[in-house]
Amino acid sequence: MTQPTPRTSTLPAPDLGRSSDAERSARAASTGGCPVLSFEGPSTPYIDYQSIDVLLSLQQPRSDAPAELPFYVMGQVKELLFKLIYEELRRIRAELDEDRIGAAVWSLRRLRRVVELLTGTWDVLGTLAPTEFNAFRDHLGDASGLQSYMYRMVEYALGNKQPALAAPHDGVPAVRAQVEQALRAPSVYDAAVALLARQGAEIDPGTLLRDPAGPRPDCPTVERAWAEVYRELSPADPLFQLAEGLVDLAEGMSRWRALHLLTVERTIGSKPGTGGSSGVAWLRRVSEHRFFPELWTARCLL
Repeated sequence: MTQPTPRTSTLPAPDLGRSSDAERSARAASTGGCPVLSFEGPSTPYIDYQSIDVLLSLQQPRSDAPAELPFYVMGQVKELLFKLIYEELRRIRAELDEDRIGAAVWSLRRLRRVVELLTGTWDVLGTLAPTEFNAFRDHLGDASGLQSYMYRMVEYALGNKQPALAAPHDGVPAVRAQVEQALRAPSVYDAAVALLARQGAEIDPGTLLRDPAGPRPDCPTVERAWAEVYRELSPADPLFQLAEGLVDLAEGMSRWRALHLLTVERTIGSKPGTGGSSGVAWLRRVSEHRFFPELWTARCLL
């Protein structure tokens, strides 16, 4: 089948302003439905909208080892996804604070897909043979994913408040301020438990009034409240769907951690990590943690 011949069409210099449906329809009519291939000025609208030139200039591997580029790019992809996850968590928390349960459930649905995409980065990194990784590992120096401030903010937004793990950022004031803000803000789970109380669940007042910056102890009244949601409500009820949406998210994060552990063990065995940790032994302990703990233990009451 003969492909249509693109028309040569020149647009003015890229304009990041808005375009309407009517303008897009008029443009498609003027080009016969073919894409515009020529633009005035030093850039294109897509480069400017996505900052593509800046983005693609940020890959700076330290060695000539071929496997370092996929390692490097996947690390940056993870950081972008951490940022997206954190911003989505903030919005979900706001929706819960406003008792917009349906909106929060819908947002959790999308967030789980983002976490699945994040988990998929380990599928790429798992293709690095030990010899390929060792060819550039020394160039990492003391750099470690443990120092990722966006991931730390994600953990804090999920409710895993470990203040000591904010310490790597003490010497970077702008970063430390962001991490500190995430540490001190209520988590998504804090917002969900507060919502349960507003919906009539009998929650221990000490749990509702606790300092959100500290570790969150397990609470029997929260466990019973989630068990009642499962026992008394149908799967079509928004609170039931919220419980399952939160468990979906927690499970997704646990899968990410588990694959992290397996990928590291496959690549370096039991050697110490670059950031001073014991490596696999440290990750194994971390992978045993569960976000939203009472949602998991409530199953034992059903």
